[in-house]
Amino acid sequence: MTSHAQIDPIVQFGAEGLPVVSLYVGVEPDGSLKNEGEVRTRLNSLLDPVRSMDKDHSLDREARLSIRGDVERLARAYTEERWPAGMMALFSCSARNFFEEVSLPRSIRDRVVVDSTPWVRPMLAVLDEYHRMCVVITDDAIAQVWDLYLRELREVWQSRDPALRKPDYAYGRAEYGVRNKSGELAKRHYRRVVEVLTDRFRDGGFDVLAVGGHQHEVASFIEYLPRELRERVAGTFTVDANTATAGDVRRAAESVMEQYEQQEERGLVAGIAEAVAERRRAAFGLDTCLWAGTVSAIETLAVEEGVEQPGVVCDRDGWMSLAGEACALCGEPVRATTDVIDELVESVMDDGGSVRHIRFDTELRDHAVGARLRFPLPEKPAA
Repeated sequence: MTSHAQIDPIVQFGAEGLPVVSLYVGVEPDGSLKNEGEVRTRLNSLLDPVRSMDKDHSLDREARLSIRGDVERLARAYTEERWPAGMMALFSCSARNFFEEVSLPRSIRDRVVVDSTPWVRPMLAVLDEYHRMCVVITDDAIAQVWDLYLRELREVWQSRDPALRKPDYAYGRAEYGVRNKSGELAKRHYRRVVEVLTDRFRDGGFDVLAVGGHQHEVASFIEYLPRELRERVAGTFTVDANTATAGDVRRAAESVMEQYEQQEERGLVAGIAEAVAERRRAAFGLDTCLWAGTVSAIETLAVEEGVEQPGVVCDRDGWMSLAGEACALCGEPVRATTDVIDELVESVMDDGGSVRHIRFDTELRDHAVGARLRFPLPEKPAA
């Protein structure tokens, strides 16, 4: 499971002046030998320009040797490890004994970059689309904490604290004392669970929280959450902490996640629509958003899931349009593309913007794309 513990060392890695090779390569779902050969061919093709750097004497000897080691390590990576379908991001600096692989859930363009630091922006842009959910199931004595991320569920902590089996068995003054004792034990238990959740949240362990249990116990537990966690509660569900299976937890947690993401996506599109209506910094429609992407104006791009559109791109200055033979900015011939929306997505990620693929029914269906903008758009030149 992709985690902060895996991502953080990549983001923070320093090569101390040596080159780092960052490579992104797609892996199709088909596991046939033909597909394996196709992946290897693309991998080697991506590495060809890096191989030529081994003979670049403007680089010092240590850098050239490091790049040579990177190419060898990256070339054999697919053979040594069975990559899952999707996208693989690989980072290598052999002179510093640094090599990391990250499986991404969505495909982006194949490419390779050699720089002084790992090129992590595409990886982070993809991962930012997916929420990491912490799932806690609790009653007044039992607690289970799970991670749900990229549809993988993993139990990370569990506890069983002391509790009175039947706090209402006593009578008179004894009943009052027993109930007090039961309440104190439950408070102690809930506070312990909250400490675990708070530590995980502050360490970057999750974005949103789902709470399960019996209805009255869920309500009691939420009262103990500090505001920073209470604001992260995406939803609650009813389940018995003593008998819940991993399958029960998965079904309930995925239902909460689905509802949360639906609400979030609709909120994003509604916010863009409102800003467009009020003539604030936002845009609807492919033509306008392509121009916004060309001038690096997009802060957040919303894309209708599965939509494609042919168009043209200028590789010299990044101009994108639905049609044309020459770039409106430089006059150079343009390159035809089968999906200019994919080009726009890649451009936004390269510019440090975020991208959300909208799966649910929203106003975006009439526009294909929408965007929140960093600044008002300049006048678009005639094609």
